[in-house]
Amino acid sequence: MLSRQHKLLIMKIASLFSVVRGYNIPIIIIAQYLSAIFILAPEKRALDIVLNFNLFILVFASSLTIASGYIINNFYDSQKDLINRPTKSMLDRLVSQKTKLNVYFALNFIVALMALFVSWRVFLFFSGYIFFIWFYSHKIKKYPIIGNLTASLLAVMPFFAILLYFYTRIPFEEIENYKQQLGVIFAHASFLFLLLLIREMIKDLENLKGDLINNYQTIPVVYGESQSKKVITLLTLLTIVPVYLLIAIYDVGYMDIYFYSSLIVLIFFLLYLWKSNAKSQFLLLHNVLKFLIVAGVFCIVLINPSVLWHGKKLLMTV
Repeated sequence: MLSRQHKLLIMKIASLFSVVRGYNIPIIIIAQYLSAIFILAPEKRALDIVLNFNLFILVFASSLTIASGYIINNFYDSQKDLINRPTKSMLDRLVSQKTKLNVYFALNFIVALMALFVSWRVFLFFSGYIFFIWFYSHKIKKYPIIGNLTASLLAVMPFFAILLYFYTRIPFEEIENYKQQLGVIFAHASFLFLLLLIREMIKDLENLKGDLINNYQTIPVVYGESQSKKVITLLTLLTIVPVYLLIAIYDVGYMDIYFYSSLIVLIFFLLYLWKSNAKSQFLLLHNVLKFLIVAGVFCIVLINPSVLWHGKKLLMTV
């Protein structure tokens, strides 16, 4: 039997895991590596990308930065979360605010050291990224539109870090040769950005009560629920543009199955949105978007499934 002290320690570890949303970190790591292999640098050998130590540092630093971002966000949202997420909030409060801040600064210090190891440019990128995450949590997220846009942009920033890592090494005169590839990259990024932005808007509807009490000036608070739904509808319709580009203009292999499926899901999403008026309904819509985003991560392999077959053969010969 575990002693009371050991049980409390386990609960505090679980609490910190909940604060940093540890269940999201492996997905972010997988997403970055799959994006690098299949979208950002498809001309490179998959094994070379996986074994690239500097890229590993970038991915690891991104994950720690995002984890620290969740901590500072939780720190500033503690009162709001008591209303919107009472069960999770009670678990998160097992770790003191002081401990959360100590872990936050420790993670950012580790990120800074790791970034310096790669280059001063990477150090500047992550320094700016850490600052804007703090500034978003402290100030920007309380304001309509700009808060949603910033949150979505911050979520896709780690992928731009990897993009810059690969493309700053290409001579300027050769960039023209990568025009098609850059088009694919930005179409993917646009689709992901729109999904994340829609998800942020749904979260505002879901957290309306806590936002009202804590004076967060979100779109539903300032302009009303109906206006918020109209904006979400417009953003959902805009996803057709990057999906069309990826399916009809660019070559994404078998991943077009995912994009066709996503459009069908988003049609039902919109129909259900206009019937929704309760927190539980908005939570369901939130989870649908989360599923689409996570499914999109794993469906990246459909761009060129042969990479997995070659990888399997390689592992079997080791």
